[in-house]
Amino acid sequence: GLARHGGGRAVERSDVEGGVSRDATPADVLSGAARWACIVGDVRETLRALPDASVQCVVTSPPYWGLRDYGCAGQIGMEPTPAEYVATMRALFAEIRRVLRDDGTAWLNLGDSYAATTRGSSGKGDKQRSNAGTLIEDRAWAVPQGLKPKDLVGIPWRVAFALQEDGWWLRSDIIWSKPNPMPESVTDRPTRAHEYVFLLTKSARYFYDADAAREVGTNRAPGNVTHKHTTAAVSSRTTGLLSIGAAETRNARSVWTITPEPYEGAHFATMPPELARRCILAGSRKGDVVLDPFGGSGTTALVAVGHGRRALL
Repeated sequence: GLARHGGGRAVERSDVEGGVSRDATPADVLSGAARWACIVGDVRETLRALPDASVQCVVTSPPYWGLRDYGCAGQIGMEPTPAEYVATMRALFAEIRRVLRDDGTAWLNLGDSYAATTRGSSGKGDKQRSNAGTLIEDRAWAVPQGLKPKDLVGIPWRVAFALQEDGWWLRSDIIWSKPNPMPESVTDRPTRAHEYVFLLTKSARYFYDADAAREVGTNRAPGNVTHKHTTAAVSSRTTGLLSIGAAETRNARSVWTITPEPYEGAHFATMPPELARRCILAGSRKGDVVLDPFGGSGTTALVAVGHGRRALL
């Protein structure tokens, strides 16, 4: 997508269902003449060509710091220090803020990493080696100042707080919980099984479709209404709560349990369609333009076009 040279994953899908030729331009998409377009280049350069306030919703997952080598000089994610990575994200999101409408939303998916003297997944298996961009061969790295070997770096929050300082509203920290996380050969801490999705806005008031974001309810009433000491009077007072709690759907929670999905020829960084779907439905209307500056395997565009939006990668 936009970040092909800047460290993103190359778009590999030959088409987007319901879309048009990949020869379409951003101007075609913005005018409504095309449903999607893919721009190949360094995201730090190509974003500048998009008009101000031209997109309604941004759904993206930049390369994580120090985890994968995509074989491009100057790539995002291979900065020597967390501070330099955060500076890259701040500059990038300044451009995203410019192209985003005043009532738009940006959904940023980021994972964390650990301070170490070597970088990468540390996996040597065939599956690691067969997935493009997955394995960084062991190499010497200096532990960043202020951190110790084995420290969790806290990259997602470092980026989120920096963007907040830059004027973004930090509206939600969503936990993407993974039922089948990538295995880790560690014995002194829990295996990582989550990533973050930050909901960011450029205004205090913005478009958010709470109805489209609703999730399946649990059919359980709120509170402890089944306690053995509950009296008849209390039971009668909780009747209304029971009917509320038993609703078929409920307001979206801040923990999303979504199973990562494999994509042939890709790697573990592929965004699940369900993750993109929730962000797109909550943050846009039919006909709106959705932007993913790091196009990857094209998931964001595929989901956006499939739900009646237009897409830029």
